[in-house]
Amino acid sequence: MHRGKEMGATRNSLMSYPLIHYLSLTILLACSDVSHASRTRYYKFDIIMKNYTRLCHTRSIVTVNGEFPGPKIVVRDEDRLVVKVTNHVKDNVTLHWHGVRQLQSGWADGPAYVTQCPIQTGQTYVYNFTIRGQRGTLFWHAHISWLRVTLYGAIVILPKKGVPYPFSKPYKEVPILFGEWFNSDPEAIIAQSMQSGGGPNVSDAYTINGLPGPLYNCSAKDTFKLKVKPGKTYLLRIVNAALNDELFFSIANHTLTIVDVDASYIKPLDTQILLITPGQTTDVLLQTKSQSPHATFLMAARPYATGQGTFDNSTVAGLLEYSPASHMKSLPLLKPTLPALNDSDFATNFTSKLRSLANEQFPANVPKHIDRNFFFTVGLGAEPCPKNQTCQGPNGTKFAAAVNNVSWTLPTTALLQAHYFGNWNKVYTTDFPVNPPFPFNYTGTPPNNTFVSNGTKVVVLNFNTSVELVMQDTSILGVESHPLHLHGFDFFVVGQGIGNFDPTKDPAKFNLIDPVSRNTVGVLSGGWVAIRFFADNPGVWFMHCHLEVHTSWGLRMAWVVNDGPLPSQKLLPPPSDLPLC
Repeated sequence: MHRGKEMGATRNSLMSYPLIHYLSLTILLACSDVSHASRTRYYKFDIIMKNYTRLCHTRSIVTVNGEFPGPKIVVRDEDRLVVKVTNHVKDNVTLHWHGVRQLQSGWADGPAYVTQCPIQTGQTYVYNFTIRGQRGTLFWHAHISWLRVTLYGAIVILPKKGVPYPFSKPYKEVPILFGEWFNSDPEAIIAQSMQSGGGPNVSDAYTINGLPGPLYNCSAKDTFKLKVKPGKTYLLRIVNAALNDELFFSIANHTLTIVDVDASYIKPLDTQILLITPGQTTDVLLQTKSQSPHATFLMAARPYATGQGTFDNSTVAGLLEYSPASHMKSLPLLKPTLPALNDSDFATNFTSKLRSLANEQFPANVPKHIDRNFFFTVGLGAEPCPKNQTCQGPNGTKFAAAVNNVSWTLPTTALLQAHYFGNWNKVYTTDFPVNPPFPFNYTGTPPNNTFVSNGTKVVVLNFNTSVELVMQDTSILGVESHPLHLHGFDFFVVGQGIGNFDPTKDPAKFNLIDPVSRNTVGVLSGGWVAIRFFADNPGVWFMHCHLEVHTSWGLRMAWVVNDGPLPSQKLLPPPSDLPLC
């Protein structure tokens, strides 16, 4: 059952008012409801175990309120969100509100040991933050170990009251959440992988809204069905909450019009197929056929996989069904055609077509003058096998992953607390390399030494610094696409290319007019991507690959943004219920 509620003021506080004040306040609240006034929306999230059966396997999984996927949160731009989270399970838990800017509210961001210590068994923490200047779809998910495999749900951000969409109003809105299902416990899988140094076992199915669909054994009854009427426009709010896989998605014989990515409007883009990485969201308009077509249409998603490791090579499917139902006894089932599993040309062409609206109402404030330039390599590497142990990684080593050859170590105290209280030098160092410490032909022949270094290193930025960051894939242990997610910011994707980034030639091709704004971007397999942003959000902000296995192996780092001079530019003090380590 959905357990959210919303209110403009608490009823208890009203009971003590004199009647005249109560009536005045009632009139005030009623009037404010028809204006653009923001509201506070309250949700209660209880982390509990619940049995779910998929593929004829029953597992006790970690859930919010017993729901899988978890509850949908609905807010408007500029609303405040208050989510009371109580942990009733044995695992430590944190929740991340993926893509929410968290301006001045970094304590609510959620990554374990970065902005908070985990919520331990029996504890409660209230996430309290305001949505600012965002519209579209985001999502929430656990941000500790691999718990997000079942702890996730949609965040629907509507425009302010009275403000229309910059596209025709849809007849209906439908969340489409991609996920992964494991027949065994994912926590045991990653623990075993980290101990052995080998790649983890892959999932047993992909899911649409928690359902694997008819293409898997023992799964026909667990199929998502989207029932539509002819001649209507539907807004599909698509989220890739899968753990380790980018996905191609298509609906047979239907065109999808992309209007929003990562809660930022874009110039409408028609496509038959879309690519979505873990951590990304895509809002599409689906225009149904003018008359019932006497057919059922398969909607399907399967992986875009570029690495050399094993992956779940299966297809999740749902059904698009027109109503009223046809009188025909058996309708033909039409299937979409999806790209090849390693079709990097499609990936490059698709992502290069996305453009911000960049109009008067929704401008693209791209940094033109850059204060600080960074060049980060992202990719896999190795660590030596401990003595008296046999490891299952490359050539008897352990798999690792790194940014600029630093495989990032999670601290045991939250970085944000260390930063705020000034005892950071006991927790992290500020010497994260701004360039690769050992330059090489990044997409050519890999170096002989593939070992990474380890550390908890950060980059420190002054408030409002304009940043350009180029992220370069490497061929160490094979080129691979990496979806990089930056907490606390939206950034502009100003350029991308295949091969090694050329700092003398490539910047001339950057799009500084209408680049797409995102919070998660795929670094092209065997290529690079360039992003720009203003460091206008004080706090400590995690950046990591959203392929969870790569994050576990160390493909992560953090940015520390110092306070600005004005009160609105300073990190607020921590809440009194902030969990302790």
